[in-house]
Formats: sequence, C-alpha cells, structure tokens
Amino acid sequence: MHAHDSRQNFTLNLLMDPEIDLVTIAGNAGTGKTYMTLAAAFQQTLDSKHFERIVFTRAPIPMGEDIGFLPGTEEEKMSPWMGAFHDNMDNLLRDEQHGSSSWSDGATRQLIGSRVQIRSPSFMRGRTLSDTFLIIDEAQNFTPKQLKALITRAGRNTKLVLLGNVGQIDTPYLTANTCGMAYAVERFRDWPHAGHVTLKSVERSRLALAAEELL
Repeated sequence: MHAHDSRQNFTLNLLMDPEIDLVTIAGNAGTGKTYMTLAAAFQQTLDSKHFERIVFTRAPIPMGEDIGFLPGTEEEKMSPWMGAFHDNMDNLLRDEQHGSSSWSDGATRQLIGSRVQIRSPSFMRGRTLSDTFLIIDEAQNFTPKQLKALITRAGRNTKLVLLGNVGQIDTPYLTANTCGMAYAVERFRDWPHAGHVTLKSVERSRLALAAEELL
C-alpha cells in the first residue's frame, strides 16, 4: 500500500499511529478513503495482530434505519449497502498479490471473513467494542446524536475511523454543517488523540475525474 500524494501519506500515518484513537477522513468518491482504511485495518489485524477484529458499518440509507424487513442474517441485510466495502476488499487482495504482503498469499477469504464483521449501526447499541478497528462509512448521513452513540461504544484498544463526504448527504434535514461527520471533526479538533484529513485527488479513471468536475 503506497501513498500517491502528501495527503494520502498523512492519512496512512494517522491510520497506523497507535496514539491516534479517532481518524476522520473526508473526501469525494474515489479519493481512496475506504481503500486506505481497509489496508491499514488488515495490516494491524492480520499482520501485527494489534486488533482482534475489523467491524465495518454504515448508515443504511436511503431505506431508513430499520433493516428488519429484509430477509436473512444481519450481514445479508446490510449487503445492499456494502458494495464499496467488497469492491475495495477485492481490489486490495488483487493488488497485494502482486506485492510482498504476508497476508495476501497465506490468508484465505475464510481467515479474512472470520476477522471482518459487517454490522448495522443498531448492532452497536448497548455494546462495548474492545480490540476492534471500527470503520464507520458514510458518516455524513448520521446525526450528531447517532454518531455519539456509536463513538461511545469504543472500548479498550479500539480505533475508530469515520469516512464521509459532506457534499453527498442522503439524509433529510442534515446539511454539510449539521451532520454528524462535521460535528465530530469540530468537537475533536483539539483532542491530541484524534486526527482529520480531507483528501482531494481522485484515484479513479480520467472519466471519473472529469465527471466530478463537469457534471
């Protein structure tokens, strides 16, 4: 996993720094938010074993909070909203097979599957997550109150990463200034164990880059 610019390098440093408990990463689609976060999570869970598990969640938008009407297990219910996670995991494994990472060769999907949990936000209520690398995607779609309820679930030796794009809010009544992501960035601004970065360059194709500018 290599950084393409100084902002990505700064992001990777935050994700790997044991002194940083909360990382907030803002940026448009394609800036590498999920990809870099998963790479750091895998390294610290499968390689260095600093964490026992990776928990990935996001607001199930636009269907509202309740996913109970969907059939299947919790992970199956969340799967319609987890395309970005699976796409990035596939890309990560494909990239690492050409590199020298120890877990890319030896780790099977079963090993990764046993360490990675995809959960709905409601799963976290009333729980304390210890020894966990917790990733909250689409954090801009949570209210400040909802995000506080998730962040306060962090237990001993847990790192929490918020990913979001305040320019793409799907929740009614929330704006770029009132959403949970902006609130968390502002409130943790002076806390020494939190770090924030806004990614600019799009790591996609020239077509995707043009679409960001022209459409």
